[in-house]
Amino acid sequence: MTKTRLFRLWLALGSVFMILLIIVYWDSVGTAHFYLHTALSPPHPPGPPPSPGPALPSDVDEFLEKLLGAGPKRKTEPPPPASGRPAPGGLEGGLEESVRGYDWSSRAPPGPEPDEQAARRSLLRDFCANASLAFPAKERSFDDIPSYELNHLIVDDRHGVIYCYVPKAACTNWKRIMIVLSGSRLGRGAPYRDPLAIPREFVHNSSTHLTFSKFWRRYGKLSRHLMKVRLRKYTKFLFVRDPFVRLISAFRSKFELENEEFYRRFAVPMLQAYANRTSPPASVREAFGAGLRVSFANFIQYLLDPRTERLAPFNEHWRQVHRLCHPCQIEYDFVGKLETLDRDAAQLLRLLGVDRRLHFPPSYRNRTASSWEEGWFAQIPLAWRRQLYKLYEADFVLFGYPKPESLLRD
Repeated sequence: MTKTRLFRLWLALGSVFMILLIIVYWDSVGTAHFYLHTALSPPHPPGPPPSPGPALPSDVDEFLEKLLGAGPKRKTEPPPPASGRPAPGGLEGGLEESVRGYDWSSRAPPGPEPDEQAARRSLLRDFCANASLAFPAKERSFDDIPSYELNHLIVDDRHGVIYCYVPKAACTNWKRIMIVLSGSRLGRGAPYRDPLAIPREFVHNSSTHLTFSKFWRRYGKLSRHLMKVRLRKYTKFLFVRDPFVRLISAFRSKFELENEEFYRRFAVPMLQAYANRTSPPASVREAFGAGLRVSFANFIQYLLDPRTERLAPFNEHWRQVHRLCHPCQIEYDFVGKLETLDRDAAQLLRLLGVDRRLHFPPSYRNRTASSWEEGWFAQIPLAWRRQLYKLYEADFVLFGYPKPESLLRD
């Protein structure tokens, strides 16, 4: 009986020791080293490649992958054929994507501008440290950010990548890239290799992606520690867009097209509050058939109305980027812009070391251009424009977008 108790005690102590050993190893070496045999190589900083270290025994690899929830190892895949126009059915964006006017012509991106990224990162650091720029939650630490506010940070443990997605800034195709990298979705029994072959319903399904907001359920009390380890060791990137142009794009795609969800959740309250429509039609089809639509002025009123966020935070399509991605708490390695998408995408894929076998889907002609701003805001009162700028000022300043003076002066 005594021997049995001693055996159980030693077994418990051994288990505790093993868990502590794993935590120490994770913290000092980094989780990316647990994925040594994946299809794509993890990113390395510019410079000579590091000399290979000793390989871990395969049984230890398998144990750690099972313990930490890693997916199955993937076989190395050959590079895809030269990119061209996808076959019919490869792009399933429906009316919303077709209205954007995809341009499938091949274009060689301009040469990389290494100083551009350094300047963008430096601008972020400087203004985050500058007391003259103040906005809510700027001074809080990463530990103070609730987990539910980290739901835009998509993690790929196989290649050591974190992407903070910003709606209306090419996020659909960057999510497709993350699915290919992580192997989180299968098509016909195998991981997707072509980003444009991934159906849109998979791309925007929250169950597809591992985000920081899911870490508590997976890792419990270790979740915040493991987030910080990844933030130190992984390549972190985001793509942004001129804030006012992003608002115009969000309005066009969500309120100028028949979108039942956005009609019921947002358009009906806007029509009631700002268009004097006490009983709007029950469905978006009925409303459009009767020629009833939310105006851009109604949308701006909704954004400026202090009652809006008392009820719920802004929807992600018009929520400020600094509230989605927390750039003053997270030091991003790459800041891309929609205005330089072709060049930035090519540069980022080279940085991640996946450019030989993975290409960013062909870009589309930006039909919501910055030159449209004056036309869209022509009927918006000057006082509203100035209030709107203050609401999005932090995004303009942090990401280096010029103040739209022509819209803000008499």
